Parts: sequence; C-alpha cells; structure tokens
Amino acid sequence: MTHADGGFATGEGLRPHAYFPDTQPELFDGVLGRRVVAFLIDAAIILAMTFAGWLLLGVLGLLTFGLAWLLIGLVFPVAALGYTGLTLGGPRSATIGMRIAGLQMRTWYGAPMYFVLAVVHAVLFWVSISILTPFILLVGLFNERSRLLHDFLIGTVVINRR
Repeated sequence: MTHADGGFATGEGLRPHAYFPDTQPELFDGVLGRRVVAFLIDAAIILAMTFAGWLLLGVLGLLTFGLAWLLIGLVFPVAALGYTGLTLGGPRSATIGMRIAGLQMRTWYGAPMYFVLAVVHAVLFWVSISILTPFILLVGLFNERSRLLHDFLIGTVVINRR
C-alpha cells in the first residue's frame, strides 16, 4: 500500500524510497542514455556466449549422434538468464555493460539485487521490449528516476555508481 511520503507500508513498517532525484540528482544524471549503451554491451556479450554454446553443442552433437542438438534452442535463454542472474544479481548489482557505463541497479528501498530478482527483471525486460519497442524508453523520459516499465513492475531503480 502506497503511503503519502512515497514509501510503502509493509507488515514491518514503512519502507521509504532510498534515492531522491531532488536531493541526489547526481545519481540519475544521464542514466537513461547509459542504460542503452550498457544494453548494447551486454547484448554483444550474450550473443558471444550464445555462439560459443552453439559451437559446443555442434561438436557434442557429432559425438552424441545428434542428441546434443536437441538443446540448441535452450542456449540463448540459458546464456541470457544465467549472465543476467550472475552479474546483475551479484555483489556489484550490475552487468558488465552496466559496470562499463558506470551504473548499478538497486531495489527502490536501496537493497542490492539478488539472483532471482535479476532473472525476473531480465524476463520482464525482454517481454516488455518485444511488445513495446521503442516505447519502453519513453517511460524513462517522463519520471524523475528514469525508471522503465519493468523497473516499476518489480520495484528497481538504476543509479549512477557512487
């Protein structure tokens, strides 16, 4: 339940937002543009991992008389979700692309990301971008924290790394 001061009421009390654009503008300066750059870097890494997985399964398919080739359709989802879960859900709360772009992701109340939340974020991102491209970026232009639709849905915020 939303509370008047911008926080959310929980059974444990009120959890306020951790990051405020009015008092901490440096956390949100240029975030949206650098998210696009981070996405392109991460997409290149995931595609390289996918290609390596296909090569591996290609060779294994020869050794297993084609049995390993049945797994080829799983390579991209496993690479993408594994990469996102391990990097975004890791101790730095950022993918490699986000680290290069100087970004990190947190929950709206300031906690670091964790594996399951990172995977859910990635799934919601891919679903929303496949339906709403390029309109997904427009949402970030009209809110002060530059949050995208999937960020709102799971309660995350991308900020500049301190």
